[in-house]
Amino acid sequence: VKMKTEDVCDHICKLAKKGLAPSQIGVTLRDSFGIPQVRSVTGNKILRILKANGLAPTLPEDMYFLIKKAVAIRKHLDKNRKDKD
Repeated sequence: VKMKTEDVCDHICKLAKKGLAPSQIGVTLRDSFGIPQVRSVTGNKILRILKANGLAPTLPEDMYFLIKKAVAIRKHLDKNRKDKD
């Protein structure tokens, strides 16, 4: 990996400001910049870098997606009342 730690941190902050989640930032860095593991380059995980720069999401990512799924299921069950097992 030819990028420096500061460059990687800058890219992470830019992507976070665009609204990407930490896992999406990791996928983008892997696919576009050839960085397999951010932790091996910077020594910190993506979320810790975001927290240090004040860009961490208010809800943890996994919790956010669980809530999103629960809302979708609730909406589906409101429309389809007979769909219960």
